[in-house]
Amino acid sequence: MSDERRRELGQFLRDRRGNLVRAELGLPPIGRNRTLGLRREEIASFAAVSVTWYTWLEQGRDINASRQVFESIARVLSLTPAETSYLLAMGGYTPVPATEAATIEQAPDHLQRLLDTFDFPAFAVAPDWGIAGWNRAYAGLYARIATVDPAERNLLWLIFTDPHLREMLPDWEETSRHFVAEFRAEAGARLGSVAHKALIKRLGEANPQFAKLWADRGVERFASRQRIFLHPVAGELVFEQHRLVPSDAPDLHLVMYAPVAGTPTRYRLRMLIADTVPPDTTTPAG
Repeated sequence: MSDERRRELGQFLRDRRGNLVRAELGLPPIGRNRTLGLRREEIASFAAVSVTWYTWLEQGRDINASRQVFESIARVLSLTPAETSYLLAMGGYTPVPATEAATIEQAPDHLQRLLDTFDFPAFAVAPDWGIAGWNRAYAGLYARIATVDPAERNLLWLIFTDPHLREMLPDWEETSRHFVAEFRAEAGARLGSVAHKALIKRLGEANPQFAKLWADRGVERFASRQRIFLHPVAGELVFEQHRLVPSDAPDLHLVMYAPVAGTPTRYRLRMLIADTVPPDTTTPAG
C-alpha cells in the first residue's frame, strides 16, 4: 500500500469516526456537550479489534489488516456500500489493480459507432474521467467539447473550470458534489498514482470549491438521476442520466442523457442539433 493511500485511509477513518452520533450507539456524551464522535478505543471495542491495531490504521502505519477487520470497522462506522467499497480499496481489497488510471484518448471505433446511433447526448469516459468520445447530440448540448484542448477534455476538470458549462447547470452545487464523490469512489485504488495526484492538485489550485469538496471525502456510487441544463439557445433541457459499462471495453463508461418524457426536451434537442451542429463534429479528434 502506498504512503498516499495509507494517509487517506487514516484520514477517512478519523473523519467518519468524528461524525458518529454517540446516542445512536448507546453511548453518553463526552463531557457535558460532545454528542458527536467516538473514541478510538470505542471503535475498536465495537469492531472487536485491538485498540493498537485500529490506532495504527488511523495513523497510516504500514500494516496489513484483513478484509474482515475492514468490514467490521465499516459496520461500526455505519458506512454506506460505496464508502465500504472505498475503505476496502484503501486497504488493498479491490478487484481493480492499484495502478495508473488508464488514459484513453479516443474510444474504439465500434463504441464510437454505438454513440453515433443515439439521438440523445452520449459520451465515453475513461478511468481518469477523460472524455474519449461523444456523439452529435452531445456536441449540440455542449458545443465547446470539440474545441477543448485534449489535455483538458476531462469531465471533472470541465465541471470546475468552464464557466460556460457552469452557467448551464442550475444545480451546479449538487452536481459538482455528486461528481467529486463518485470520482473518489472510483479512484480509490489509484489514489497514489502520479496522474491522479497531478489532476487533484491542478483542480484544487484552479477552484477552491473543488478543494473543499475533496477535503470533505464524500464517497458515492454512480446513480441514475435527473439532469437539467439551461442551454443558451435551446432553453431548459431535462434528461435522465444513465451509465453503461461495455463488456468488451470495461475501462470505458458510456454516459447517456435520455430526454425526459412530458418535457419539450427531445423536440428542442432535435432542433438544436439540426441548426447548430455541422456533420464533421460527430467524431472526436484523435
